[in-house]
This record gives sequence, structure tokens and C-alpha cells, in this order.
Amino acid sequence: MHQVAIIGAGEVGGLLAHALARRNVASDIVLIDDNERAAQGKALDIAQAAPIEGFASRVSGTADTAVAAGATIVALADPFGAEAPAGESALLVLKRLRQFAPRTLIVCADASHRELVERGVRELHMDRTRLIGSAPEALVAGVRALVAIETGNLPRDVTLTAIGVPPHHIVVPWEDATIGGFGLTRVLSEPEKRRLDSRVTALWPPGPYALAAAAAKTIDAVLKRSEGLMACFVAPDDSAGLRMRAAALPVRLGDTGVIEVVLPEMSVRERVQLDNAMLL
Repeated sequence: MHQVAIIGAGEVGGLLAHALARRNVASDIVLIDDNERAAQGKALDIAQAAPIEGFASRVSGTADTAVAAGATIVALADPFGAEAPAGESALLVLKRLRQFAPRTLIVCADASHRELVERGVRELHMDRTRLIGSAPEALVAGVRALVAIETGNLPRDVTLTAIGVPPHHIVVPWEDATIGGFGLTRVLSEPEKRRLDSRVTALWPPGPYALAAAAAKTIDAVLKRSEGLMACFVAPDDSAGLRMRAAALPVRLGDTGVIEVVLPEMSVRERVQLDNAMLL
């Protein structure tokens, strides 16, 4: 079985550990935080729920970051008692992970981690297929719920994605969206789509529960080798000579990380919006 290490025992980190335990996709889940007592306390709370919720994953807490060296996946969340690590402190965490876990897939779970993914690849020269951000999947869930309310359907009947650079450059490819197996463009008029587009910005940033659920779903997709697509922050490929920004894009994941980016069908307007969002 697999081990997942979660760096940060804050709200998102604790919720993510619990969500992963309930999915039973990892044999061991380790919460890592400088506040060792907090990490151990949250791990104990989750472990005590195992007989009630019926999961077998072992959950533990520690302050030793080196434990992540043996993990299949490392998730970067929020430190206990603080906001999600940002800027130089978060980059320092990535630098340490690159040194003792160079082949490990790293999932950045917070909404603020788009720039971290970009800097990790561009400045630390990390493999862009092994460093991703999971927050866009939480945005997708919000858009699905919004469409379901607008059309009087259930969110599970809505299939779509959201790409771009949140919060101000979010693109929903309506041409590729479906509801109950039918193209969404047959259900929604152009004014209705524009109205939904104007409301999508307010869905960012997602809350802690949504972020934890998105990270758990992303990790689940990797460990179970799901064939489905996930919306993730992906660092740009600068090999063509263009300077691009990291953006939310639909990707197919495997045990080595990103297997491929699969762009949806888009209108000319949506394609231009995406290109403008990603160009530096």
C-alpha cells in the first residue's frame, strides 16, 4: 500500500488527512507540522474515528519532515495556526523536498499555490509533471453546483471543467460541457451562459472543506490510476520559447504524475481568453 505525507496540520491539512483516511487509498497517512503536538492530536482524533467510519488507514503525526522521503505522494497544506505557506517559506519547503524526495509527486493543496507550482518548476527546476496544484478541482465542483442550481438539476449530472488563472481569468468551456448526457449549450441560452460566467469569479478562493476534498480526489486519482481528468494547476512548458504562467488545466494523472494535458473543445472566444490568461 501507499504512504501519503501531508506537510501542514492546519485546517486544510487536517481535513485532507481525514478525507484520505475515509477513502482507504493509503495504508499510512502522516501529518507533518512544526507543532508536533498539534499534528499528533489531529492524527489521534482521525484514528479514533476509524471504527465508526470503517477505514483501515493508519494516521500519525510528527514534526520530522524527513519522513516524507518515504511517501508515495506529498501534499503541501497549511501549517497549524497559520495561513497556507506562501512566498519564500513555501519555496523553502519545496527545496527541501526536492533534496530528499526528488521522485515523489507533490500536490499543492491550497488556493494560493498556483504561483508556488510555477516557481518550483521555473526557479528550482523541479519536474513539471511531478508538481501540481489541486485547488482548481474545488473550483470545478463549485461551477458544477452553480450550473445545477441554474438548470434545476443535480451537480452529479453536470460534466464540465474550469481552466485558466483564477480568480479573474477563469474560462469555462461551455462547448465541452454536458448535463444528463446532453450538450449544455442545448440547455443554456447565451445570456444564461454569460450570467454564469459573471458569477464564477465569486467561487474563488474555495473554502477549506472544498480544498481538502479536491486534494483527496486528486491523490485518489493517482493512487487508483483513474482514467478520468482532473483540473490541476500545471506549470508551463517553456520549451517553445514562450513565457507562460502556470494555469488550471485538465490533466490525466498516473503514478508518475501528469501523463498528459487534455484541452477541452473551446470556442474561439474561450481559446483567446485562455491564451491571454496564460501569457506573461
